[in-house]
Amino acid sequence: MRELLCADLRRAGFDLVEPKDALPRTIRIPIDNWIELGALLLLGRTDGSVRLLDADNNVLAWKGADTPEQCAEQIITDADCFPITYPWDLLRMNEEVLRLMDETSLLGEVSKLATLNGTIRLGNGSIIHPGTVIDGPVLIGQNSQIGPNALIRGATSIGSNCFVGNGAEVKNSIIYNNSYISRQCYVGDSIIGTHVTLGAGTCTENHRHDGRHHISMIKGTPVNTGRIKLGAILGDGVRTGVNTSISAGVKIGIARTTTPGTIVSKDLL
Repeated sequence: MRELLCADLRRAGFDLVEPKDALPRTIRIPIDNWIELGALLLLGRTDGSVRLLDADNNVLAWKGADTPEQCAEQIITDADCFPITYPWDLLRMNEEVLRLMDETSLLGEVSKLATLNGTIRLGNGSIIHPGTVIDGPVLIGQNSQIGPNALIRGATSIGSNCFVGNGAEVKNSIIYNNSYISRQCYVGDSIIGTHVTLGAGTCTENHRHDGRHHISMIKGTPVNTGRIKLGAILGDGVRTGVNTSISAGVKIGIARTTTPGTIVSKDLL
């Protein structure tokens, strides 16, 4: 995703520099924000020291000073910008970034019996096995294996050295490097950390029965995620037993495990 963002900024005429090489006209962007390109261009055309804010007064970017507080002026934008505050914000950012993909690049091996639609990027050494269907935008890293007979759809990013097994489905999700999705799993609107192993038949629920936004507990406080669909958020090193069912919006902490047939209906932290 970093590569896509950098390419989009360069196409718009920006040069990317290290913080130590910043000049007064250099735009500084916090790493935890998604900023619409048009808003950055507006900031770039403004003279002097200026900070760019969203409607909620979150700092999106600034120029002409070492910190946003030192800027003499400010601009408030109503562009589609948002801070990355909670894990589910990464799903929204992933959707925005994958929209930037404008061409398919298949550097790995794709079976003639696989079906690919939309924009797809496949890294070196990765293999798409027979019977697999991929509906982009989808980004797959290096040395990963998908299928056979898997379904990958929606805005999905799969890291390097990953495995998505026979008959598994991954939809609108982020799977970090070195994770293993066994056969017949369903991963929907979810975030899967690194070195995670999902036992065969593990399924994530992603939709409330009442159709309302998902509510997530953060440090004992309920937070409206703003999402109609939200699956599981799994930390690094999680391992699930076969046929584990994970309720919508549930968070499972680093290196936690489940036994076969477990129903995880509350956060497991």
